[in-house]
Amino acid sequence: MGRPDPEEGQLPAPVKPPDGGWGWIVLLGCFVITGFSYAFPKAVSVYFKELMKDFHVGYSDTAWISSIMLAMLYGTGPICSIMVNQFGCRPVMLIGGLLASAGMILASFTTNIIELYLTAGVLTGLGMALNFQPSLIMLGTYFDKRRPLANGLAAAGSPVFLSSLSPLGQVLLEKFGWRGGFLIMGGLLLNCCTCGAVMRPLDMGMKRKMGKAQDKYEAKEMLPIGGKSEEGISTTDVTKKGKKAKKKPKKGKKLLDFSIFSNRGFIIYTISKFILVLGLFVPPILLVNYAKDTGVPDTEAAFLLSIIGFIDIFARPACGMVAGLKWVRPHVAYLFSFSMLFNGLTDICSARASNYTGLVIFCVFFGISYGMVGALQFEVLMAIVGSQKFSSAIGLVLLIEAFAVLIGPPSAGRLVDALKNYEVIFYLAGSEVVLSALFLGVASYCCLNRGKKEPLPENNPSAGGGSDTEEAESDVQEAEEHSSDNHQPDHSTDNAVVVANEEANHVAEEQRGEGGDCRAGDGEVLARDGCNTDQTVERDSF
Repeated sequence: MGRPDPEEGQLPAPVKPPDGGWGWIVLLGCFVITGFSYAFPKAVSVYFKELMKDFHVGYSDTAWISSIMLAMLYGTGPICSIMVNQFGCRPVMLIGGLLASAGMILASFTTNIIELYLTAGVLTGLGMALNFQPSLIMLGTYFDKRRPLANGLAAAGSPVFLSSLSPLGQVLLEKFGWRGGFLIMGGLLLNCCTCGAVMRPLDMGMKRKMGKAQDKYEAKEMLPIGGKSEEGISTTDVTKKGKKAKKKPKKGKKLLDFSIFSNRGFIIYTISKFILVLGLFVPPILLVNYAKDTGVPDTEAAFLLSIIGFIDIFARPACGMVAGLKWVRPHVAYLFSFSMLFNGLTDICSARASNYTGLVIFCVFFGISYGMVGALQFEVLMAIVGSQKFSSAIGLVLLIEAFAVLIGPPSAGRLVDALKNYEVIFYLAGSEVVLSALFLGVASYCCLNRGKKEPLPENNPSAGGGSDTEEAESDVQEAEEHSSDNHQPDHSTDNAVVVANEEANHVAEEQRGEGGDCRAGDGEVLARDGCNTDQTVERDSF
């Protein structure tokens, strides 16, 4: 009647991130998923000695189990993005939890190392990948103002689970053997399904409420008509059926959006992240052997990694809180660059550490800088591409990182075997991290900040606009196409539209008579004056 139907070309208002409420449950699920994804491949290493005895293989053969897990976690990023865009986050996470659990359960019945590669390596690694990526997407959906803090808290799951899964694995190995340990670990991974179940889509409840409110409103409008109430209700039913029959199929969503490569910020981030991963993981991998070569006892050398993990637990949430400050968040990319620079300089300065005290100091500063990098890496990516394209962006970034993971640590190991000198490796790894920090900071300042100051053309919107704007434009176009096929509105709506158009034309003629033009920077624009409203949206989002 007098109220527009949301299906008649009217787009529903976008759902605002609650920044709390059910979002805290989503954050808890993301915390658990992040812990399993990053810590589980490392925690499995406690079983390697028993696997070497049973299968009569070397350490390098068993180490491939963890390597395959990490390769699946990084390399299957685009596949995860396609599945999330096609089916949504919750179904993908439920399937991933089942695959991860099934992989470890089947691994407990294997009879050779190849079967372990296929079960514990490929199947479990794929399952964790299908959980990790959608959990980050849901976190960005539920949080906006508190998103840096949420990312920091979720990232803290990695050191927390690493410090708990490794001792737990050792206890399980002593009591049940490696087969019993794998079986129980598979049961623990079923918690990923629980985490996936709580990832409720944010707009589901909103759609249900809108539908119920619309039905109640139509019923109230029809009841006062009296004798014609039954006729009105039947007409409403026929109209609804007609809408469903005439409803056009929605345009299919892109399974993998490659248009993000037109975003200069994304290109800069991807290149710097590739260089970063080449050297970021080298020091913690070589630290224990480096300490042993300097004469540190085995137990004290192993304790160095515990120091890094303990500091990391507190560094990630603290960095997330700092990144969420009003005067810091607009410059979060520079904070990320500083954290990488801090980490690289720590590697370089500790290359000459020759005693246990020096190595402990290195672990403290490395834990702080490593936690900062872990807390900010996905927050910066979300800020660059927006929530609409984050699912595609993170998949492509993880795929590119997979190549760096396969190049960096193995190359460092070969250099150690060839040179028999850890000092050169620490210098090289630190230099790579410093180079990535400088590239991100300088390129962001030169390319992005200067691009913002340049005036935009009046007729062509900026190609580097925000992803949310492009999504909104496509939704508007889709709604206009849909509204042309719907039933005719009632006479009151037609009269209102005609009067509104006449008033708009009258105002426009007065403005032309006074010689006033519509400016691109104004907040209020008239479409009939030839001004493009999309320009205003693009400017604000950019």
